[in-house]
Amino acid sequence: MSLAAEIADVRARAECVHTPAQVDAAFDRMATEIGAAIGGSDPVLVAVLMGGMYPVVQLARRLDFPYQLDCVHATRYRGGLSGGEVDWRSPPRLPLGGRVVLVVDDILDEGHTLMRVMEECVRLGAARVLSAVLVRKPLARVTVGRADWFGLEVDERYVFGCGMDYKEYFRALPAIYAVAPP
Repeated sequence: MSLAAEIADVRARAECVHTPAQVDAAFDRMATEIGAAIGGSDPVLVAVLMGGMYPVVQLARRLDFPYQLDCVHATRYRGGLSGGEVDWRSPPRLPLGGRVVLVVDDILDEGHTLMRVMEECVRLGAARVLSAVLVRKPLARVTVGRADWFGLEVDERYVFGCGMDYKEYFRALPAIYAVAPP
């Protein structure tokens, strides 16, 4: 099967596990909680590329206080379906020294990438580092790291949409889908 056929088949057979309305409600709730916690601190929101782009934009448009946006490019998946070692492609460009930093990513799976990014922010001098992810897998799966805020939970399935991808496709879908069993 060609990649194009595989991608079309995955999308056609996928199950919607969180609708756009559920995703929007999760972002609304998270933004309210984040605003109450760090709203007056002039924070830096750091998206973990590529998956963190969608959630950081959705959160940022709901925040009603001054903040700066930045990103890091760190990945374990490299376009594949399973993770390996964290590959650092680009550090943050803004100075983080003495700042409150909110690291934003798409999913907390095992926690390796999120933990490494948070550690790097501390190494760069951040006064406080917090994290927000749209999706959290079952806590039993999280081996390291933590998320101070999460929007939704998913079970042990491969999911895509809202920043998460299937072989670098479907990141911008407004709902979260699970890949159907073969």
